[in-house]
Amino acid sequence: MNLSLRTRALLALATSAVVPPLVILGVRRLGLESGTALVVAILVMLPLIAWLAALWLAPLLRLTRALEGAVLSYRDGDFSLNLAPDGPRELRELTRLHADMGQALREQRQHLAQRELLLDTVVQNTPVALVLTAPSERIAIANLAARQLLGDGRSLVGLDFAAVIAGQPETLREALQGDGDRLFTVTLPDGSEETFHHSTRSFRLQGQPHRLRLLRRMTRELSRAEVASWKRVIRVLSHELNNSLAPISSLAHSGAELARRGNTERLPQVLASIGERAAHLHSFLSGYAAFAKLPAPRRESVDWAAFLARLGTLGEFNLDGEVPVEPGWFDAAQIEQALLNLIKNAHESG
Repeated sequence: MNLSLRTRALLALATSAVVPPLVILGVRRLGLESGTALVVAILVMLPLIAWLAALWLAPLLRLTRALEGAVLSYRDGDFSLNLAPDGPRELRELTRLHADMGQALREQRQHLAQRELLLDTVVQNTPVALVLTAPSERIAIANLAARQLLGDGRSLVGLDFAAVIAGQPETLREALQGDGDRLFTVTLPDGSEETFHHSTRSFRLQGQPHRLRLLRRMTRELSRAEVASWKRVIRVLSHELNNSLAPISSLAHSGAELARRGNTERLPQVLASIGERAAHLHSFLSGYAAFAKLPAPRRESVDWAAFLARLGTLGEFNLDGEVPVEPGWFDAAQIEQALLNLIKNAHESG
């Protein structure tokens, strides 16, 4: 019979309160003295009280041992242990709540495992080479793209990052050793050239500083951008050539007609117009040729405030936002000319 803890306690207290007077009364009827009767009552009650306490505490002790085993199992990451709903009503409710908690933990663990598997699949199969290094500069995570690029397909986890990149091409090694984002071109061991974009970020993982490095292949993207740029250039050149050659063709036809008729008075004007259109076309093509033959940029540290002040003397513009505090790193003359052309085009277009 599964009595509640309260009922068990009341029965034990009632027994402890009723039995001693009965024992003393029985002993006195036997003609023994009161002191002897008290001793006999004590000798009878001690085993009885011990038995009642053991009977009352037995389900609690069983549950305590079961909970201890469950807690140790949970500490080891095993959430499959459930407690049998046995004993008093209060303890059965506790075991039911324990079972619900175990079920919730198992579902959460399964959900986290699925998310971790999905994240690992995405990381491993992304075309971006990903390398995560620990504070000791040991590689903690390297996906398939990073293994193919830096380790010929071998696993890189646990290796020293500096030792891994020591045998790589110089440009690739310099980019991976740097702390900033950059775009660079490297010649791979198979002789092909690839353009990469390197980005790096630092963050804390489990209280420890880690560094994440990403290498994205940009060759295809740059090739598509280059093709699109050439298409735009060809359209502009075709438009300008048509605008110049159509009047030249018309003027040449008019000049030939005037010469056939013997009307030579207007020929100088026609030839002057042809020369003017030809000069305009030559100036336009020369501008494109000069742009295509730009010298290699000479990058240097440039103070933004002074650079913008000098640009303001050449063209009128409005500055939106604050001037960067950190100096720029570019060819001041080339960037100034490019910005000046943009400013002039903006003013001309209204």
